[in-house]
Amino acid sequence: MASQLKPAINPFLEGVYAPVGDELTAGELSVTGMLPAELDGLYVRIGPNPVTPPDPRFYHWFAGDGMVHGVRLQAGKALWYRNRYVRSNRVSATLGEAPAPGPRDTRTDTVNTNIIGHAGKLLALVEAGGMPVELDSLLGTTAHTDLDGTLRLGGFSAHPHRDPDSGELHAICYNGGNRDFVRHVVVGVDGRVRRELAVPIADGPMIHDCALTARFVIILDLPVTFSMPAARASVGFPYRWNRDHTARVGLLPREGGADEVIWCDVDPALVFHPCNAFDLPDGRVVIDVAAHDRMFDSEHPNGPDGSVLTFERWTCDPATRRVDRAIIDSLPQEFPRFDERLTGKPYRFAYTVTMADGAPGGPSGVIRHDLETGARAVHDFGAGKIAGEFVFVPRSADAAEYDGWLMGYVVDAVAETTELVVLDARDVAAPPIAVVALPRRVPLGFHGNWIAAA
Repeated sequence: MASQLKPAINPFLEGVYAPVGDELTAGELSVTGMLPAELDGLYVRIGPNPVTPPDPRFYHWFAGDGMVHGVRLQAGKALWYRNRYVRSNRVSATLGEAPAPGPRDTRTDTVNTNIIGHAGKLLALVEAGGMPVELDSLLGTTAHTDLDGTLRLGGFSAHPHRDPDSGELHAICYNGGNRDFVRHVVVGVDGRVRRELAVPIADGPMIHDCALTARFVIILDLPVTFSMPAARASVGFPYRWNRDHTARVGLLPREGGADEVIWCDVDPALVFHPCNAFDLPDGRVVIDVAAHDRMFDSEHPNGPDGSVLTFERWTCDPATRRVDRAIIDSLPQEFPRFDERLTGKPYRFAYTVTMADGAPGGPSGVIRHDLETGARAVHDFGAGKIAGEFVFVPRSADAAEYDGWLMGYVVDAVAETTELVVLDARDVAAPPIAVVALPRRVPLGFHGNWIAAA
């Protein structure tokens, strides 16, 4: 038991990760440079922020109470910043409020991992069985939701992917309470589930994300699986590296049955985040990923474990049922994003955030990869500046793939401040075109997105 405990000092409760203590609203934010007038909407990011101080020995970053941080942009101005807790039962009780309405997962209703717009709603998301939470336009919690009663076999995913042609969301969902299968869930443009297929799978793997091509939904069945000893030890995150679990990539035909999945073996690795995926004319499937050679495989699995992180191209061959791995860039980098108008289709540019020693919290910048030429452009934020995930926003609906902006939060670890930085995707290395000063430090967190006002 003792070997499973975290050290008394927890790095995910200190420094740039340290929680903030309140909810804040601030208007008329200071802008350096010029915000593009075309940007009319909300940049919002979510992450863990414990509402009460947790025991540092047991606290895991993935399990902290959810908090959203948003900036509203319109007509070249930054109208406001707000941060709000996502109301779980525990958060509501701590704040002295009535519980938010709606169905919950029976084990936890903490939601802290991603936030998207779909079917006219703003949805905060989590994995492992948790239900989505609907937020209002000012980031307040409206209700926990099972999507009008249509999400029947369990919770949802932190990372659904929108088909740009149909507008539907596709996700691979897993649940720690149901470790014998995962589910392919399709949510229609009306916000209701139209397909929920169970796919048998062994050991209860953690499947943080998936990918989509024109033909397939890609299932990443990799060797981090549910661990009963970890669950019994109450270490906060019951998943561990499992050397006995075969690493494989599943190609599920979009409308196919579970018996139609083509399983392709791959050398062991963990992928939290794929970038994009697409079909090749010869029948093979390409998926670009941030690949960790191992994860949660140390005495203190809540902290860094020395894993090697590379940006790779995986090519799945349905004929040989093997995956060929090729390194795109060996520099540690994560949070790959791209122009999501090209989801499931051939694409040219990928955007990642560099990480020192394969972990967030070190000096960082944004990389633009040209996947056709192999060229890379880097924006260096400077000493002590730490970037979170950066999202690509096209200049217009019909703009070229490279024509738009990259935006995300950057923390100054020395000054303990945060800025919303907007880069020109055509010239990533150039100085930012706009920097919005936030009224508080935003702790390093998980995922953010641009939600257009339209």
